[in-house]
Amino acid sequence: MSAWVFDLGNSRLKCAPLDQDGRLGEVLAFAHDGRALQAGWERALPTRIDAAYVASVAAPTLRVALLDALASRCSRIGLASTQRRWDDLRIAYAAPERLGVDRFLAMLAAHARGGAWLVAGVGTALTLDLVDADGRHHGGRIAPSPALMREALHGRAAQLPPTGGRYREFADDTGDALASGCLGAALALVDRSREVAAQLCGGPVPVLLHGGGADALLPYLDQAVPAPALVLEGLACWARVERTS
Repeated sequence: MSAWVFDLGNSRLKCAPLDQDGRLGEVLAFAHDGRALQAGWERALPTRIDAAYVASVAAPTLRVALLDALASRCSRIGLASTQRRWDDLRIAYAAPERLGVDRFLAMLAAHARGGAWLVAGVGTALTLDLVDADGRHHGGRIAPSPALMREALHGRAAQLPPTGGRYREFADDTGDALASGCLGAALALVDRSREVAAQLCGGPVPVLLHGGGADALLPYLDQAVPAPALVLEGLACWARVERTS
């Protein structure tokens, strides 16, 4: 049976086929503008798919456009949603539907790797979630990503450029100061979260880093583990259960 997984985020659609063992194949990514999917993206898919598994945090119109495109070639479509408990993973939110499905799936993938993890997603927002080795979610944080910080500053003060500059501990020009301040704020939040995670878990907790903006943080986070397809990994875990239900 052919199966694919689809992760529709706020700026990109990522998808990948699953092999017979439920492992991810080659990941494809298509940028979008938040209003419409990239023209012709579906030509990268096979003409027929037995099952498609979808996770979306994008606007409803984009989600509907994706589902409509898949309906013409898929025999079965499953839409992932956040669950209070999934196998050993236990979500801290009293109202689990308020936790984004991308965070839920990233934690599902992290727990499947074994051990405790501080899961850091860097996209439009910077999200942090602590999952211990037993699968208990201790909760998380949400903040603007460095890119969003830059955009917000530029929106309020047009003379401040929205991109450019490089990270320096103490910058001597505005571009570098902006890059250093916004990236430094994100790094400080991760470091603070990692300190508290170590206290709660009784030892160091590695950072599992994913999202379109992860590469900017990676060089400055000791022993962080890059996982660019983490949400798709979690969706593959979710699909393995759905395929047998």
